[in-house]
Amino acid sequence: MPRGDGTGPRGQGPGTGRGMRGRGQGQRGGGGRGGGLAAGPDGNCICPNCSTRIAHQIGTPCYDQSCPNCGTAMTRE
Repeated sequence: MPRGDGTGPRGQGPGTGRGMRGRGQGQRGGGGRGGGLAAGPDGNCICPNCSTRIAHQIGTPCYDQSCPNCGTAMTRE
């Protein structure tokens, strides 16, 4: 019987078992295959103000680009 002093049976407490496996990368998962936030090299950047679309440039986030029509920061489509 556990006495609260760490002398209880091994491997039978909260945080053990299969349900907690892989939780070291945060609550949302995100790491590993198919995860993450990057949208890849293809696609377009779109202006949230006037809906102008421009081709996404590899290595430059859309939010670092300004809309050629109105100057608003672009977002990823």
